[in-house]
Amino acid sequence: MPTVSRMRASLVVALAVSSLVLLGCPVGHQSPPARAQEAATELNLNTRFGRMELAAERVAPTARDAFLARRKAWGANVRVADYELAGFQMKGESDAEMLVKVAWYRIDQGDLRVTTLKQKWHDFKGDWRLVDESRADGDVGLMGEAAPPSDPGRAAGAKRAQFPTIRLGQQEPEAPETLPANDDANGTVTPASPGDPPR
Repeated sequence: MPTVSRMRASLVVALAVSSLVLLGCPVGHQSPPARAQEAATELNLNTRFGRMELAAERVAPTARDAFLARRKAWGANVRVADYELAGFQMKGESDAEMLVKVAWYRIDQGDLRVTTLKQKWHDFKGDWRLVDESRADGDVGLMGEAAPPSDPGRAAGAKRAQFPTIRLGQQEPEAPETLPANDDANGTVTPASPGDPPR
């Protein structure tokens, strides 16, 4: 009788192992585009939350220093609000291009900006790595570029406001002084214009 129980136990173990192997097969056989998109998602998610060390693991060694230099201000002066993978295209069997829209703002300004990045990826024997990236469209300043000159109509250091600031407790501005009316030759009264000399 002990031999039957051992056979059942070994059968249960064999079934469990084979089911795990069968369930794990599709993961190992992802297509190159799927692996590239997974690598891009992982890198951009890590940079979104400031995990630059983890993100840098998805960057080719030759591009790693430039990648980190472009993101030096992230988390300190620049905050990333969100990102979106906006486009993907394979370039042959082992290269791909990814468009990534990044919503961000400067801490000192607070205006939400959007920049589209073009990322170039290469398959190093099944390991997709970022090899280059550049700004494709949108606002300048996310990737360490010099900030564009401010609007000439704005005072230095002034923040843009959509509505004027109203402070409670201040008196209403006084109404402008009205000028006396002018009589014309027909006897009609017309209001004086500010350029007319006083009578």
